[in-house]
Amino acid sequence: MILEQYYIECLSQASYLIGDETTGRAVVVDPRRDITEYLDDAAKYGLTIQGVINTHFHADFVSGHLELVEATGGWIGFGAAAQTDYPIRRLSDGQHLSLGEVDLEILSTPGHTWESISVLVRERLSAEPVAVLTGDALFVGDVGRPDLVNLGDGSTADLARAMYHSIHDKLLRLPDQVTVMPAHGAGSSCGKNLSAELTSTIGEQRRTNPSVQPMTEADFVELITRGQPAAPAYFSMDAAMNKRVHPLLDQHRNIPELTAAQVRFALASGVRVVDARSVDDFAAGHLRGSVNVGFDGRFAETSGMVAEVGESIALITDPGDEQTAAMRLARIGCDNVIGYLSVETVGAFPAELADLVQPAPRVSVAELDRVRAENAVTVIDIRNPGERDVGTIPGALQIPLAELRTQLANVPSDKPIVVHCAGGWRSSVAASLMRADGFGHVSDLVGGYNAWAQAHAAA
Repeated sequence: MILEQYYIECLSQASYLIGDETTGRAVVVDPRRDITEYLDDAAKYGLTIQGVINTHFHADFVSGHLELVEATGGWIGFGAAAQTDYPIRRLSDGQHLSLGEVDLEILSTPGHTWESISVLVRERLSAEPVAVLTGDALFVGDVGRPDLVNLGDGSTADLARAMYHSIHDKLLRLPDQVTVMPAHGAGSSCGKNLSAELTSTIGEQRRTNPSVQPMTEADFVELITRGQPAAPAYFSMDAAMNKRVHPLLDQHRNIPELTAAQVRFALASGVRVVDARSVDDFAAGHLRGSVNVGFDGRFAETSGMVAEVGESIALITDPGDEQTAAMRLARIGCDNVIGYLSVETVGAFPAELADLVQPAPRVSVAELDRVRAENAVTVIDIRNPGERDVGTIPGALQIPLAELRTQLANVPSDKPIVVHCAGGWRSSVAASLMRADGFGHVSDLVGGYNAWAQAHAAA
């Protein structure tokens, strides 16, 4: 049996290739749009991809099922409750799919969404299961959230109750040794306490996962609906996109290099200019009106917080990052990247753009404390709700980064603004977004809340 996991850090997303070496038949589970890796590995192992299984309608990325069907002629499988604009194979609870000796059993595991399924993998029909691909039902360290995109009837609480039974009546009844292989890991907005471990076992999760410990249904509902991270606006668009026919991704596309004049025109005409360099490089010098989303962080998901799906985007990158950055944006449906400008060294923009280059204002903890004492600043905390449990800066306005772009009209502009996150990466995104959208005096806090809390703990 072939069982390969493909994990991308930028979206904390896992997809899988399952194949039978005796027959050469294979399926791909939860694929991303750039499908070359699946096709290459299938060829390497002598496999023919016959189908694609999506465990649910993904919200955080655009699934690659249409691309794989175009490339292989295979079928697309979803849980029986799924409704799509393209032909699908409806997969029902208890249904078995044979790849030859390798057997796949479908488990209906609603809760994250109504159509959610898990895939139980056996090397032979008569054998004990070896793995379960749990989608966004059971994660390592957590369970899927029920409040992202409800594409069916019922409430978030209804989905949470369904998740309770999916976990306790289905997944936790599997043998302890079964390997748990989820669709996401640490950092994903599809849950709140996901582990950095990419796999686990049912037994290990039974012992260590706080969300699956014995508790009442009511307590479970309260636990998994409280303190979830804010969902980026693009999530609902991607979930809807995954239900319908949409343009396929060109697997070999290359975005063009832009001239200085083209970059200037892009800024003047409202193109979203995303600077993918580090926070420090951006702070040292960037183009006025650009937004900093560092390539060293959660680039794709965060870009989806500052730009609309379908919006024209121009990239500022370190040399060599431009094509990968464009592909990461395409994974969330941002296909309209018009081109890039590479910056060789810190602040070394073309001379033709010198009048647009400026540093990013940043403040230290001591500076923030001084202006707070004078009541001369508005502090904005862009962390997620669960992050604030460790503490907050008194008087801070709380707007999660994922909601900031839609809440800008509600931000007071009568005082200078200081934005903070936990450590300083997201606050650079937020502050640059606000400046690009017309706010005049916006800084971010160096070191974020962690630096502020440390300074005040020592005091």
